[in-house]
Amino acid sequence: MSLEEMKRKKKNKKRNRFIFRSLILLVLVGAVVFAVVQNLQDDKIIYDVGDDAPDFQLEQINKYNDRETVRLSDLEGKGVMLNFWGTWCKPCEEEMPYMQKLYPKYKEKGVEIVAVSLDSTELVVDRFIDKYDLTFPIPHDRDSQVRDLYKVGPIPSTVFIDPQGKIVEVVNGALSLERLDGYLQKISPQ
Repeated sequence: MSLEEMKRKKKNKKRNRFIFRSLILLVLVGAVVFAVVQNLQDDKIIYDVGDDAPDFQLEQINKYNDRETVRLSDLEGKGVMLNFWGTWCKPCEEEMPYMQKLYPKYKEKGVEIVAVSLDSTELVVDRFIDKYDLTFPIPHDRDSQVRDLYKVGPIPSTVFIDPQGKIVEVVNGALSLERLDGYLQKISPQ
């Protein structure tokens, strides 16, 4: 094999490697662009005041409440306070007694408080329920299905839904007793 042939083979190998690497890079860039576009399209739906609240169903874990599951569409005709919280969240912990204090009064008026737990285990939620003697429905969003559906960011976050199923207010952050009372009055069917 002559020196010229060896140089030509080496040049061909380099060119083939360059083409192969370029194709791989092009495929990877294409996959990244596709993933970004898909994610942007999937996340376009953000529910806001005036929109119909999206339906969901979760298992209810509060032993002091009769419901086995919570499905939003089953609560049609009632005002619904949909609260997203976690036991590790101090502001969430501070507003729970307010919710419990107002629950009996507003339940009679046709308002349901639904506190969706974002905790990873049921045991910590059960202890929290016992600590504060909570009696309203507490569904457990184990896989963040409802949290993602409602695009919940920081917690506590609360969505107030009127008896027709429309979102009336979205509140990010803890609520005082007075503010909570005002929002519950606003969604009360009576």
